[in-house]
Amino acid sequence: MVLFDGPGATNTERVLQVVREQGKALGLNTCVVATTRGNTALLALEVLAGFRLVAVAHCAGFAEANQQELPEQARRRLEQAGAKVLTATHALGGVGRAVRLRFNTYELEELIAQTLRLFGQGTKVAVEIALMAADAGLIPSGEPVISVGGTKEG
Repeated sequence: MVLFDGPGATNTERVLQVVREQGKALGLNTCVVATTRGNTALLALEVLAGFRLVAVAHCAGFAEANQQELPEQARRRLEQAGAKVLTATHALGGVGRAVRLRFNTYELEELIAQTLRLFGQGTKVAVEIALMAADAGLIPSGEPVISVGGTKEG
């Protein structure tokens, strides 16, 4: 087990090294990573060379209406290197989040998200992006993969 003093990009490279080590030990070669602006996924291309990589980005409008946070240049670099890039509504926060914000009440997927957050924001993100990637057909359902999510940046 590896523990960090706090969240953030300073941990990203070490996390990806652990993913590489554990993936090899377990015979896994597919990794799903959360990425906002592409930095984590681009680093994963280097550290996880030989792994099948799926990068999951925020949906358009997540931070600002009609805006995509993942720059097109980063998307192109990832795809040219063989990574799959998914931009989609969050599996645990689409319509349910809208209902919570509008009516101040929780829907099922928001309850699931809040429960997962008890184990850490990164745990919630890792589960959510794996669901999203499976829903999109980018990873096979029912087969083990490594999924990486974080808190804040990196």
